[in-house]
Amino acid sequence: MKPMTAILIGAGDRGMRSYAPYAIEHQEDLRIVGVADPNKERREALARAHQLTEEQQYHSWVDILANEKLADAAIICTMDHMHLEPTLKALRLGYHVMLEKPMSPIPSECVQMEQEALAQDRLLTICHVLRYTPFWQTIKQEIDEGAIGDIVSVQLNENVGNMHMSHSFVRGNWRNRDMSSPMILQKSCHDMDILSYIMDEPCERVSSFGSLMHFHEGNKPEGAPAFCIEGCPAEKECQYHAVNYYMGEGRGWARKITEDYTDEGIMEALRTGPYGRCVYQTDNNVVDHQVVNMEFNSGATATFSMCGFTQDNTRIVQIMGTKGDIRGNMEDDSITIHNFVTKEKRMVKIENSESGHGGGDFGIIRSFIDEVRHYGQREGESLSSAKVSVRSHMMAFAAEESRLHKGKLIELREFTRRMMSSAVK
Repeated sequence: MKPMTAILIGAGDRGMRSYAPYAIEHQEDLRIVGVADPNKERREALARAHQLTEEQQYHSWVDILANEKLADAAIICTMDHMHLEPTLKALRLGYHVMLEKPMSPIPSECVQMEQEALAQDRLLTICHVLRYTPFWQTIKQEIDEGAIGDIVSVQLNENVGNMHMSHSFVRGNWRNRDMSSPMILQKSCHDMDILSYIMDEPCERVSSFGSLMHFHEGNKPEGAPAFCIEGCPAEKECQYHAVNYYMGEGRGWARKITEDYTDEGIMEALRTGPYGRCVYQTDNNVVDHQVVNMEFNSGATATFSMCGFTQDNTRIVQIMGTKGDIRGNMEDDSITIHNFVTKEKRMVKIENSESGHGGGDFGIIRSFIDEVRHYGQREGESLSSAKVSVRSHMMAFAAEESRLHKGKLIELREFTRRMMSSAVK
């Protein structure tokens, strides 16, 4: 069978380092035949890795989608607010589309993309990669097989990790909701989606609380300059000192801030770019902690907590049912199942994955390729279709509306109707 061909729109960290490598490691399945990115260094690096000619490199999504269809599929990994137009254009040209999450920071745009995929009879898969991990698929299988009876309540914690928080959501591309998305959507739409996946029933109502509690100018050390490299009096005490981190234990993260990984290249990036800024003096405005309370159709409840102040970077879950409970930690790849009837305690260890997000990055591509190859030949909904994604996105949008209104209870059915009616207009 011939490999599926794809164009890559957006050669940033997710596009270049999470999805495109699949085509190198599995050449029998996927071939990248074009790339679009305004950053010349990233574009050319992707082209070298995939042996693309100059004619196969484009400055923007407008250029690569200007003419006829070039491939079977389009993998779109632009920034959050730049998803709508390239997705609509690609669908209309006949591409199947794999779109990085979140779909859009605007609810009506999410609905619009879902409707366009239906109108064009094309596959629109959203990158909710956790659904494709052995960890969550094992948990889902145990639930579906009745291991813990009916779900009564779920507790899900997203431990962002303090340094991941400072890198991505204080200094990085997702620090400002006006330039990207609110934290609950950008980072935690994964979690809203997983809760929807586990519960497999509509969420009825949501409330939420959270704030930007720590990363603001009120906590700036006295005398701290705008950039750490300029000589900060708190250099030895501050865990977020950019030079100490990116030149030390965080060296691996430096590949995300520059294409020049030499000491000089990293120092230049810290001198001139956002990742060298004092964490208390950036233009960040996304929350650094948030909790969400949810009630589902059956009466079951779920609580979700996202916090940027944790040592580990993982997700920890406890699912409590009428006949037992499941506890899991993604970082450990471990699941424990307790049976209330037999008193049995069963441990499940998940094998190490071949890609990021616990194997989900490659898992979703493998599934997407299979669905493209067999499109129209199978019944049922894609595991992370636009329709599925819109449901969990609405949970995130409702949670943010609640948070902005001091924890106001949001009835999700009415909220979703309102958002969908605005899309139709």
